Amino acid sequence: MGTKEWFKGNLHTHTTKSDGDETPEKVCEWFEKHDYDFLVLSDHNHLTLLDYESTGKSTLKMIPGEEVTAFASSNMAPVHIGAIGISKLVKPVVCEDVIPTLQMNIDHILEAGGIACINHPNFKWAFDHREMVKTEGAVLFEVYNASRGCNNLGGEGKFSTSEMWDHMLTQKKVIYGAATDDSHDYRDFAPDKHNPGRGWIVVRSESEDQDSLIKNMHNGNFYSSSGVSLDDMESSDQHMEFSISQIDDFLYSTKLIGENGRILKEVSGNKVRYEFEGNEGYVRAEIMDSDGAFAWTQPIFVL
Repeated sequence: MGTKEWFKGNLHTHTTKSDGDETPEKVCEWFEKHDYDFLVLSDHNHLTLLDYESTGKSTLKMIPGEEVTAFASSNMAPVHIGAIGISKLVKPVVCEDVIPTLQMNIDHILEAGGIACINHPNFKWAFDHREMVKTEGAVLFEVYNASRGCNNLGGEGKFSTSEMWDHMLTQKKVIYGAATDDSHDYRDFAPDKHNPGRGWIVVRSESEDQDSLIKNMHNGNFYSSSGVSLDDMESSDQHMEFSISQIDDFLYSTKLIGENGRILKEVSGNKVRYEFEGNEGYVRAEIMDSDGAFAWTQPIFVL
């Protein structure tokens, strides 16, 4: 990938401009202190603009954003969509059903110059892949949202977000999985609080310029994490490989996953390489460490 570098960022966080408990300035300070390179302030139906870099004290890149927050009027299912890199406020649109509500708000995000991320589909069991696959334009969805109540793992009669992803990819829908912390609570840190630092993406980009970061998000040049870090990643039309950063004495296990969620291969250790056979449909990786943290690579479609 040439001279591209890795940049760590969060796409989903809240401030006192909506339902967070800290000011935008304090939220930015937290992420800068914890070595994030870029941040999207995604307040509900509010474009929180903060020229944080102009103080001369910060290198944190601010990308304008919003969580477009609507619902389907027929069943009140919450429909929340991350609007990343928008140039203006996106007003939410309420339709009768989930699919048109998703689609209308995605369309308006694109019209505002942003990219769309479908947030926490299992929040209040709002919808799943059967609705998302019938929409167009969103290039991201949250495969992992660290906020309590987002039900990433699914349950009886409910799909996990990973299962949703595989269903969509199997149907040839190109969509990438993002991890976020959906942080609201910055003053009290506890397991039941919506704290920062629990989910993020790491983008491989030519620079930290907003256009470059968004272009690479749009193209799937990133991985998502809840605690596992990758040292490097490389792929061609014949293989994919990556190495996992060693943290403490953790052990690492990787599942290579293909069409219909089929496990193609399981690998232990810090080095992973997979040679494409041609019948996988796509290949993506889920990496887990022995302490329960994950990383997710983006799918590579095998032609």
